[in-house]
Amino acid sequence: MQTAPLDVIRAPSAALAALDPVRSRLLANLQEPRSASGLARELGLSRQRVNYHLRQLEEQGLVVAEEDRQWGGITERLVVATARAYVISPEAMGDLAPPAPEERPDRLSASFLLALAAQTVRHLGALLARSRSTGKPAETFAVQADVALASPAARAAFARDLAEAVTTVVARYHDESPGGRVHRLIVGAYPLPPAQEQPHD
Repeated sequence: MQTAPLDVIRAPSAALAALDPVRSRLLANLQEPRSASGLARELGLSRQRVNYHLRQLEEQGLVVAEEDRQWGGITERLVVATARAYVISPEAMGDLAPPAPEERPDRLSASFLLALAAQTVRHLGALLARSRSTGKPAETFAVQADVALASPAARAAFARDLAEAVTTVVARYHDESPGGRVHRLIVGAYPLPPAQEQPHD
């Protein structure tokens, strides 16, 4: 199996499994196929404990069996993580998941942008799941840029010009004829926190 660069965890039980400290360490060490005995030696855990946690991860679809290897008359089972990194979808929070962005009317608020980002993660999680089941790539594209704005007036002017530009491009390419596939376009901006407060990307 080819390990995905990034995957979305959608089920609450899978999120709990991935967030467990021991299982999180195991996932981080399963970028390549490994055996329970090898992991136990490296992490200083008993083989029985490693096997138990690997079974829990496998039940949640976060680990898969790669192959069986003969070693000194013993068959070792090699397993690998399904992805190199994971994002937990807000839907794993159940009733605590963020509401739809439409339920937050203030489009200039951080809460609206967070709700929009949460919805995007949910949509992309479903898109990746469908891509795996069909074998067809998830066709997406994205643009990221940093812009320094000198004043609140410049920020307002930038937002206005950007909105006009996006509206113009959408109007140029939008086609409601049958057979077209609707794409969701998201444009957002937020002040970057100071470097010492930024999480590692």
